[in-house]
Amino acid sequence: MNDTWTPLAEGQPVLHYAPGQFIYLQDTQADRFYYIVSGTVKCFLSAESGEERTLTLLRAGELIGEAAFFDKQPRMSSAVAVTKCELVEVDHARLAQVFRLHPELAIAMLENLARRVRLLSGHVDGAFLQADQRVARHLLSLTPGEDGAIPCTHEDIGASVGVSRVTVSRVLSRFAHNGWLRTGYRSVELLDRKALENLCEEER
Repeated sequence: MNDTWTPLAEGQPVLHYAPGQFIYLQDTQADRFYYIVSGTVKCFLSAESGEERTLTLLRAGELIGEAAFFDKQPRMSSAVAVTKCELVEVDHARLAQVFRLHPELAIAMLENLARRVRLLSGHVDGAFLQADQRVARHLLSLTPGEDGAIPCTHEDIGASVGVSRVTVSRVLSRFAHNGWLRTGYRSVELLDRKALENLCEEER
């Protein structure tokens, strides 16, 4: 678990969310963001047609909703609890207080926002990639757990990159056959990141 942001939660009340409960909605104003104490949260985009595109799954120790909080624009995505979640909300007054006590977190926050921008850019660029490249890029963007495995399902990956579960299974089987990764129960372990990076850079 990433403990960078734990100062945000110190002494603060914990909010509880049930699986399927929305934390915030796309196009609403962002006067606060959240630190995930426990559980898994899905961030996703919704189209007027009703279609959804998963952006990422975030877990304990990570932040959600901070990009819109800083640019003071309506939220670009929605967030929903996938499992039982415990969250701490952070408003402007709380953030200013934490930055006074831990000024080094300001730089860490800038780095975190830069990663968010890269993630969104990757979803835009990924629309022009082949399915195997899109899957590879998505896997490379995920953070492994303490055991080195990335907790995810074929459905999660497919929803994030816009391909079917069958296609994801086929691509992962080929990657595993090549020795690039190992699949487990609801998880994937990357064995050769360089090979996946090279695949993403190939022109088709």
